[in-house]
Amino acid sequence: MTGPRIVFDAVSLVLGGQEVLKSVSFSVAPGEIHAVVGPNGGGKTSLIRALLGQMPHRGIIRVEGEATRPIGYAPQFLEFDRTLPLTVGDVLAVMRQRRPGFLGTAAHVMREGRAALERMEIAHKWEARFGGLSGGERQRVLVAQALMPPPRLLVLDEATSNMDEAGSRLTETLVTELSAHGTTVLWINHDWAQVRRVAHTVTGINRTVTFSGPPADVLPPLSGEAA
Repeated sequence: MTGPRIVFDAVSLVLGGQEVLKSVSFSVAPGEIHAVVGPNGGGKTSLIRALLGQMPHRGIIRVEGEATRPIGYAPQFLEFDRTLPLTVGDVLAVMRQRRPGFLGTAAHVMREGRAALERMEIAHKWEARFGGLSGGERQRVLVAQALMPPPRLLVLDEATSNMDEAGSRLTETLVTELSAHGTTVLWINHDWAQVRRVAHTVTGINRTVTFSGPPADVLPPLSGEAA
C-alpha cells in the first residue's frame, strides 16, 4: 500500500516574534523520497515540526491518502542525560510504548525493536548503555525507532549527519527500499551528493521556497560534472 501525499499550502510560522517560514508551498508525492535542503536557521526543522503537529502555524498542511499511518520520525539528535543508566532497549521502549518503563518492555515492542536495530546493523547494542554510544550509533538507534512499526510516512531530520560512511550508505539503502515498497519519505538533508543519489525530488527552503524539482534539474552540478 502506497504512503500518503503531503501538501504544504502557504505555510507560515512565527517564533519569538521572528518569521521563520513565509508562505511555503510544495507537495510530496505518495511513495517518493523528497529531500528538503537549505541553510541552517532557514526553517527546515520548524516545517517538519509543524507537519508533526508540534508547532502552531498559518496555512494548510495536509496528509492525504488511505495509508497515512503509522508515521516514523527520526530527529537530528535526542537531548538526554547521558549519565542515566538506560540501555538501547530501554530507550526504544520509552519512545515507542505507552506503558510505564518500570513495567518492562512489551513483547511486541521488543520484537519490533530488535528487528529495527537489525535493519540498522546495530542489534548487538540492545543491552548497551545508550549514553555510551558514539554519535553515529545513537543516530542509527533513532532511525531504528522510526521503523517501529514500519511506517507509511517516514520523516528524517538530518538522519545521517553524525554517521560514518557505512551508516550513511546503510540509511540510503533502507530509505530506497522503503520507498520502493510505497513508503513516503520526507528527508531534511545537508548532503547534496546524497540527495542527488537517492531523492526523487528536492525542495530548497530559506524561510520560503527557493527551488523545487528533480535534483538533476535544480541542484548545481557536482565538482567535475558537466553542467
